[in-house]
Amino acid sequence: WDLPRADFVHWVLVDIDPTEGALQEGEFSKGVTKKGKAGPESARSTRSGLNDYTSWFAGDPGMEGKYYGYDGPFPPWNDARRHRYRFTIYALDFQRCPVEGTFTIDAVRKAIEGHILAQAEFVGTYHIYPDAR
Repeated sequence: WDLPRADFVHWVLVDIDPTEGALQEGEFSKGVTKKGKAGPESARSTRSGLNDYTSWFAGDPGMEGKYYGYDGPFPPWNDARRHRYRFTIYALDFQRCPVEGTFTIDAVRKAIEGHILAQAEFVGTYHIYPDAR
């Protein structure tokens, strides 16, 4: 029950057009897709990077694959702790993020360094057990 805490990337999305309005619930995902979603091209002319389910399921023949896009909360079944999910959006001084092909959060962070005009963040929580700590 005391699994070590670590950052886990559930979603990397670039090239969001701010004039298209808010993202809608379920628009980019309906849950974890076995063997991963296609990518990097995504809805609304955006592009998705690989999330950490790619490495999490590596070596599992039934689940391994390239996991692009959003795969939401899925804490380990025996983890009684509350999980925090951080969503950060950046306003940048360019329209297209200069990453190509398959990319990760680290590549995006490096590419946007020095180009951030503003940012906003939302943190939510999720847990399996009602008495999560």
